Amino acid sequence: MVSLISSRLSLFSRPSTTFIRFARLISMESFSSHGVVPDVISVAPKALCTIKYDSGVEVSEGNVLTPTQVKNAPSVKWNGDNNKLYTLIMTDPDAPSRAEPKYREWHHWLVSNIPGQDLAKGDVLSAYVGSGPPPKTGLHRYIFLIYEQKGRIEDKEHGIVNHRLTNTSADNRGGWKAAKFVEKHGLGVPVAGNFYQVMCIVLNTMTTFPSSTSNSVQLKLRPL
Repeated sequence: MVSLISSRLSLFSRPSTTFIRFARLISMESFSSHGVVPDVISVAPKALCTIKYDSGVEVSEGNVLTPTQVKNAPSVKWNGDNNKLYTLIMTDPDAPSRAEPKYREWHHWLVSNIPGQDLAKGDVLSAYVGSGPPPKTGLHRYIFLIYEQKGRIEDKEHGIVNHRLTNTSADNRGGWKAAKFVEKHGLGVPVAGNFYQVMCIVLNTMTTFPSSTSNSVQLKLRPL
């Protein structure tokens, strides 16, 4: 009797394969609902990667963050095989704005030949640049994509490790296409991904003069 009860309870404690697949479909739906599919990729990633910043924030399928929270390169984790190489892409398809993306895409980070999940040992083709959308351009999407490589990538057209794009260089970052890079190197469908959004916020000050002798200052955040 006890074993029968235990076996039945285990059915509830362990999610079924169907449930796991359903949960993944719900999760990956965010890539379509936010337009990442088809603006950047044609198929959603197979899984979510975990992205954490030293400011304490974590990327979560389109959550809205601030430029100061994402100014430094984050840690990125996914279910990587130590015997395989991976490419990481971070790109903004909303340059200069989502309404008029004439510079789509502006890539912020590009690292290839990453062994397993050891990002520090990968070849940095474009150094990390934080999010800084211009005023009056609304929310920008910043998409992280992880691809499994078939072999080592040598991309002299884009740059090599000793001639990489630094975090102070905007050369060739705009008008770049993740899909073209993926096709060029036969990377296929992303094995993992995630994304967040950022909007430029201007701090307005409005000084009021109450009846008291001291002045008070009201601060208002105005999204642009």
